[in-house]
Amino acid sequence: MLSATNVDLFYGAAQALRGVSIEAKPGQITCVLGRNGVGKTSLMRAVVGQQPIRGGTITLDGQDLKREAPYARARRGIGFVPQGREIFPLLTVKENLQTGFAPLKPKDRTIPPYVFEMFPVLADMLGRRGGDLSGGQQQQLAIGRALVTRPRLLVLDEPTEGIQPSIIKDIGRAIRTLKEQAGLAILLVEQYLDFCRELADQVYVMDRGEVVHAGPAESLDDPAVRRHLTV
Repeated sequence: MLSATNVDLFYGAAQALRGVSIEAKPGQITCVLGRNGVGKTSLMRAVVGQQPIRGGTITLDGQDLKREAPYARARRGIGFVPQGREIFPLLTVKENLQTGFAPLKPKDRTIPPYVFEMFPVLADMLGRRGGDLSGGQQQQLAIGRALVTRPRLLVLDEPTEGIQPSIIKDIGRAIRTLKEQAGLAILLVEQYLDFCRELADQVYVMDRGEVVHAGPAESLDDPAVRRHLTV
């Protein structure tokens, strides 16, 4: 579904991505790992259109996305859960979820029931302001908001960051359900190695703006791979 080929990305004169190529397929979880500052978030921003690329191509179902704005990519079915969650703290949980209506046709502007099935706490807190939720609850809200857009590709940037272990398990179960029952393509940036090992079908390891390893999740146990992940 998603294919990024030989992607170069710059911030001014500084090159953040160097010839990066990845794929994310329907019904699979693709995990991108690496230390801080190696370009993982830059790659996600390139995929969703928040940062323009200077070289290479990014396609969805074979269609080039290079000139498409983030809102146009959302309409094509790319849902994004950014690092740091970026929910609206003064809006209620319900209003935060409703912001996901933006790329939808009027007839589709409803909150899918499975959002509350996966994250029951959101149903209990619809009238509470987003800023009053715990970090883990805000992460569930951010994922729920992305799911409201009816994505075919779900992009998550470090969903376990700063989250308590019990909610990490809930998020892991939700991601696995979206893969197995909804058949979504899921692109996941993560530093929590065990989380990726349990969930991922395919992994990419980045270092200094490049992909230095690609393979199945089991390959994360290879010492030559792990040395790119240790501090």
